[in-house]
Amino acid sequence: MSDTKLELDGFLPYRLNLLANVVSQGLSTIYAERYGFGIPEWRIIATLGQFETMTAKQIGAHSHMHKTKVSRAVGSLLQRRLIQRRINRQDLREAFLSLTREGRIIYDDLVPVAQRFAAELSAGFTPQEQAQLDALLRRLTESSHRLLAASPQAVAEEVGD
Repeated sequence: MSDTKLELDGFLPYRLNLLANVVSQGLSTIYAERYGFGIPEWRIIATLGQFETMTAKQIGAHSHMHKTKVSRAVGSLLQRRLIQRRINRQDLREAFLSLTREGRIIYDDLVPVAQRFAAELSAGFTPQEQAQLDALLRRLTESSHRLLAASPQAVAEEVGD
């Protein structure tokens, strides 16, 4: 048995996860109060707002959400008539999703709120620090993708997350 201990407060993956959760919870409070939906629904609204039309599988891959979460959120958004589904005539097993007029109104309302939230997060940073942070986050993301690609088991576990 090793005497070496992992101190979570200094462990980068833990710190990044903690930060992501705190930031996500802060933003989710806003859209939960305004529109009564959670993180998966917001991610789908935001993704379709950005890309216009995608399949559920594409949304899951882009937002790193498990297909079950995507499916449940899509069902909820369809029921609320915030998104619409159009069958892919070339592959009847999948459908194209897009925002309805009501969904677009919500997206357009939340974009400036989300942008203000993001701006407030980095309000104390100089433009140079912001550029450094962006570059570091890009590098960490690239490293994470490389590590994930090198471990098939990690891919299976992430998808189940």
